[in-house]
Amino acid sequence: MSEINLTVDDLDLVALYGRNNQNLNLLSVAYPEVAITSRGNTVKLSGDKKTAQKVKSKIELMIRLLREHKELPKQMVEDVLNGDNPFQTKLSSGSNNPTIVHGRGGKEIKAKTVNQKFLFEASEENDIVFAIGPAGTGKTYTAVAMAVRALKNRLVKKIILTRPAVEAGENLGFLPGDLKDKVDPYLRPLYDALDDMLPADKLNKFMTERTIEIAPLAFMRGRTLNDAFVILDEAQNCTNAQIKMFLTRLGPSAKCIITGDLSQIDLPYRVQSGLKVALDLLGNVNGIARVNLSAEDVVRHRLVKEIIRAYERESDRKKQEREAAYQAEQAERRKSNGEEE
Repeated sequence: MSEINLTVDDLDLVALYGRNNQNLNLLSVAYPEVAITSRGNTVKLSGDKKTAQKVKSKIELMIRLLREHKELPKQMVEDVLNGDNPFQTKLSSGSNNPTIVHGRGGKEIKAKTVNQKFLFEASEENDIVFAIGPAGTGKTYTAVAMAVRALKNRLVKKIILTRPAVEAGENLGFLPGDLKDKVDPYLRPLYDALDDMLPADKLNKFMTERTIEIAPLAFMRGRTLNDAFVILDEAQNCTNAQIKMFLTRLGPSAKCIITGDLSQIDLPYRVQSGLKVALDLLGNVNGIARVNLSAEDVVRHRLVKEIIRAYERESDRKKQEREAAYQAEQAERRKSNGEEE
């Protein structure tokens, strides 16, 4: 048996312990072998020495998170208990994480993870950046924030946001309305990001004047996109011809971010994703950068991270099965050729 007394200074104890000791209760459920009691600013841990040390390290991480973020929501505590170290990917609001842009009501919009910060830095240094990663990692939101930043700083004259109008397993062709009504559902995530960053009146003014333009990818053909910050969203659903067409639209004063999730390709069967081809062909071109985001960068509900991991494991399993089947087929073919000889 071991007993550890942990003293907490200069912190909101209600925030640390949780209302009605909710956070400490989560610890107790996760580590039933250790008795956790609190009295004032002292937390007492009694139980197996090795396990008590684990609990101590979890509490110390919770203290660090509370100091950095000024809050400790339940989800953050659950992440700690699940073995995630938020400091590996999550960023604080300190000086080493500059504000990308001020959103509505003066809200500071910053990178929330290390890889989002890499995306911001890569865009500052390169004219074309590929942001590749699963849903929920903030690719589109961060890209839109950088576009608004460039517009506010007068580095560009307009923002152009586009994505291919590919249906995700649903047929929307019979929706009522004109072309805009049919296309808008595909572009809704871009509208949502802009709504968070610009007052409604200014956003409406920019869109009326076409300072901000949101359009399906097909509308880019034949144009030259100059003095613009251009975002191609959901690029995994571009064909090879589409992404080549888009990339060759860029004028000499344009900047571009291309986002995509290679695990969510909605193109028809046997149609290759143009994003895959572009990544292979352009990987070594000077001025073009690639930033990879992962499940660790997910900033949605904590379960989204687990969902992505589960699908990644299944994808890896199927890949191994295909590889094993191929190797077996090759071995059988070599054996058959040897018999014939």
